[in-house]
Amino acid sequence: MSRTKRLREEVHKFLGERGRANTVEVFDHLNERFSWGATMNQVGNILAKDSRFEKVGSVRDFFRGARYSVCIWSLSSRHLGESGPTKATA
Repeated sequence: MSRTKRLREEVHKFLGERGRANTVEVFDHLNERFSWGATMNQVGNILAKDSRFEKVGSVRDFFRGARYSVCIWSLSSRHLGESGPTKATA
């Protein structure tokens, strides 16, 4: 069982509702939604390694009191109709 399954499903639901969001917005949403929250490393890995999400750009702006460049994410066009992660079969 994956340690981030609930987080990944919530990110999928969040991006399905919003269309696109940057990494900081996804991070803030997860930490408001779940009492245990997520680290920024977890959020970055979820977004980068799950094929249901794709990076559509980046923006450089003020987040958390400093200027950062963050990625903008959306649901992958290949997986818009799917509800769950892909599973490998033998």
